Amino acid sequence: MEDQLLCCEVDSIRRAYQDVNLLNDRVLHTMLKAEENYLPSPNYFKCVQKEIVPKMRKIVATWMLEVCEEQKCEEEVFPLAMNYLDRFLSVEATRKTRLQLLGATCMFLASKMKETVPLTAEKLCIYTDNSVLPEELLQMELLVLNKLKWDLASVTPHDFIEHFLSKLKIYPSTKQILRKHAQTFVALCATDVNFIASPPSMVAAGSVAAAVQGLYLKSQDASLSSQNLTNFLSQVIRSDPDCLRSCQEQIESLLESSLRQAQQHNGTTETKQVDEDADLSCTPTDVRDINI
Repeated sequence: MEDQLLCCEVDSIRRAYQDVNLLNDRVLHTMLKAEENYLPSPNYFKCVQKEIVPKMRKIVATWMLEVCEEQKCEEEVFPLAMNYLDRFLSVEATRKTRLQLLGATCMFLASKMKETVPLTAEKLCIYTDNSVLPEELLQMELLVLNKLKWDLASVTPHDFIEHFLSKLKIYPSTKQILRKHAQTFVALCATDVNFIASPPSMVAAGSVAAAVQGLYLKSQDASLSSQNLTNFLSQVIRSDPDCLRSCQEQIESLLESSLRQAQQHNGTTETKQVDEDADLSCTPTDVRDINI
């Protein structure tokens, strides 16, 4: 009888729930003290790197973000991987031909830190069009670990977002949307060189403020107005309100620029498709209008 029983349960990835006991001021203050230890050098392009320029970092960062999104990685994986990449480039001169290998290695390490089921070396090599071998990635992993002194518990903006949201008086459903928007802004900041040396707490606070502004939540509660929220978050992270306001404006400007580029890209793609269709329609072999 037991042999005839079928188990129809589908294996799913198990994830731990958020521990609300960790959302307290003591933990927050500890993170604020620790975040400075994980900041990359803001001028490593000039002082350390001879071949790699900011444009190359942008390209590899965009590729890394696409891989993380396609693999449905945890939100923390991409910013953490970019932190590893920037910290490595701050201390080790790297050839531009090895930049994608470095990016894949940083995702490999970050997924091990944050994922229940981490990305495999073989899968990451496939995303490089097999230009990187698993053996090369594993060798690079040891080099990155050595240069980072095996200190991978970096403080990222994601670590602060939940603390900020817990202090805002908003509905749980609204909080979920706000969290998603803030996480998107954090990922966007991680691709931009202007935020390399920005403290994670500042990026997180600016992202939350920009998300509130974008969702028009300020009209629902006076405490969420632009000035009140900026003053409140600047007190939480012990920063100057003007610095936080500047960071928020920089994030909003980055978002507008990103959306504009996306629209231009889509417009170019559509125009190209229309031109191709026009070329096809003028040929005598066009049979699109024939109803068979």
